[in-house]
Amino acid sequence: MHNYPVGVLGASGYVGRELCALVAGHPALSLAFATAQSQRGESARLGGRDVAFIAPDDADLGSAALVFSALPHGASYQWVARAREAGAKVVDLSADLRPGNPGHAHQAGAGVPAPGSVPYGLPELMRDQVRGSALVANPGCYPTAILLALAPVVARGLAAAGATITVAAASGVTGAGFAPRQDLMFAEVENDFRAYSAGNTHRHLDEMRAVLAALGGDQDLLFTPHLLPVSRGILATLTVPLAAPLADPAALYREAYRGEPFVEIADVPPSLRDVAHRNVARIWVATAAHVRRPTLQIIAAIDNLVKGAAGQAMQNANLLLGLDEPMGLPA
Repeated sequence: MHNYPVGVLGASGYVGRELCALVAGHPALSLAFATAQSQRGESARLGGRDVAFIAPDDADLGSAALVFSALPHGASYQWVARAREAGAKVVDLSADLRPGNPGHAHQAGAGVPAPGSVPYGLPELMRDQVRGSALVANPGCYPTAILLALAPVVARGLAAAGATITVAAASGVTGAGFAPRQDLMFAEVENDFRAYSAGNTHRHLDEMRAVLAALGGDQDLLFTPHLLPVSRGILATLTVPLAAPLADPAALYREAYRGEPFVEIADVPPSLRDVAHRNVARIWVATAAHVRRPTLQIIAAIDNLVKGAAGQAMQNANLLLGLDEPMGLPA
């Protein structure tokens, strides 16, 4: 089997480390370089191998067939441009090129397409656009869980027009990134549960609105994220007003995701234990009882570092390189 060298920019963060571990276990990939500005010269044991971090400027971008950019939002697009100029395909895990991102005033002339103009790497919904591309915008973790939960009903026009879809979702603390923060210390989050970005202000909302519009939806999203005192995982509960009653919503979802290796339609509401360290979205759907208007309740669970980030990026990398999509991924 052909071996493709790949590089990871921003390898010292939680997502970058997850990527390095996935590359180590992938039968058709090898790690060409792993960059980390603040930890350059250090190493970490990832995927059973010692990975040495180098400075980004020391990375030979042209030595990689594909580059994963796990750099911070607002900084990634410059390195995406460099990697593309060096001839590498790129999976960008930042928000810089995702739909709904307003872009950067200083991005003109950087050689990077405008946000939303490159394929959106949610393969279950947009596989044809991703396959064979040279650059993909990897979705955010919350949007992955929420959009997979909504797509079957929104894309078929079954959600009530102009309705408000309510989403309450909780994430583990790795979703906030690797940088030390006092409010994310164990003593601060243990035995606590709290909302953040309240008032419908979370930065992922524009991304989700843009993709829902592309699926034909005109609904409003009311999204409240919460912080869970666990390391990884996202559990999202969605309430969707319907245009008309649905006799068997679970059958609709099973048909929509038939043959998808990384989407599971569950008979009971999922938990984080069902998806931890797995590249799957596990979804439960049912008609809500004791309400006057026909309404769906949907619960979706993912591992925010795997299906919500690094695992999905590997799905996209496999598609970009012409490999089998599930290759090297924990199902």
